[in-house]
Amino acid sequence: MDTDLPRELEALLVPRSSDLGDGFTVRRALPSAQRRMVGPYVFFDEMGPVVLRPGQGLDVRPHPHIGLATLTYLFDGEILHRDSLGSLQPIRPGELNWMTAGRGIVHSERTPEALRADGPRLAGVQVWVALPAAHEEAAPAFAHHGGDELPLLEDGGARVRLVVGGWAGERSPVPTFSEMLYADAALAPGARLALPAELAERAAYVVSGEVEVGGQRFASGRLLVFAPGREIVLGAGPGPARLVLFGGEPLDGPRYVWWNFVSSSRERIEQAKADWQAGRFDAVPGESESIPLPERPKTVANYP
Repeated sequence: MDTDLPRELEALLVPRSSDLGDGFTVRRALPSAQRRMVGPYVFFDEMGPVVLRPGQGLDVRPHPHIGLATLTYLFDGEILHRDSLGSLQPIRPGELNWMTAGRGIVHSERTPEALRADGPRLAGVQVWVALPAAHEEAAPAFAHHGGDELPLLEDGGARVRLVVGGWAGERSPVPTFSEMLYADAALAPGARLALPAELAERAAYVVSGEVEVGGQRFASGRLLVFAPGREIVLGAGPGPARLVLFGGEPLDGPRYVWWNFVSSSRERIEQAKADWQAGRFDAVPGESESIPLPERPKTVANYP
């Protein structure tokens, strides 16, 4: 642990930025050299905020996943999700796309054509949740939940949209294979918010503004990993702040991550690689393109 951090924090992570082209930037907070995961969360990307040039848009071609669930939540803009189950679903700010890959799913993510002409805006977060070993080969599934389905908690100057899990007696309608939390919190200037203490591992990503913890302020674009068992109270800095709060129980063993595949078994990842190369994954209706298997993917990690 960094001795310069307050005792409430176990780690402070600074995401690395990647330009995916056309000015679209992703900030990857997990995995990092300091921390591979928080609870079952093995991947955390902040997308944008960005305004793309007129006529352009996000175009993530069909690609496969196994052994995980993806959670996509937007602050601005719109993404059209297609997958090999036949799902066709736009996602807009305050809504949730929850896709369970299980034994295998393929999906694409694109800016709708109708929004490209004027230069689309996009900002949001996508995370990957590793599935418990007993459910890694679950049937693939997709669920969408509108903002009116997700509980809203208000306490003074704090507003919390509960996306996954439970908080203060409220419960998200999203079913999960393990106990976890994901919430979108907005704090008015000077507002304070106490985190639930039940989960073993907890973190906060500062989307905008500044947040105070243990007498220190932390700017946007920082991932705060909290020390287990401690009372955590977050305060907004001189202005308003927005955070993503997440966490859960530790995984039930090591996970291997190779490209878009997550598994407790190296052999299972090798099988997924072979299946994608051989065209054995189901196709996405309405899509004719796909992302080829990379020789050396950027996402390669073993989580002990």
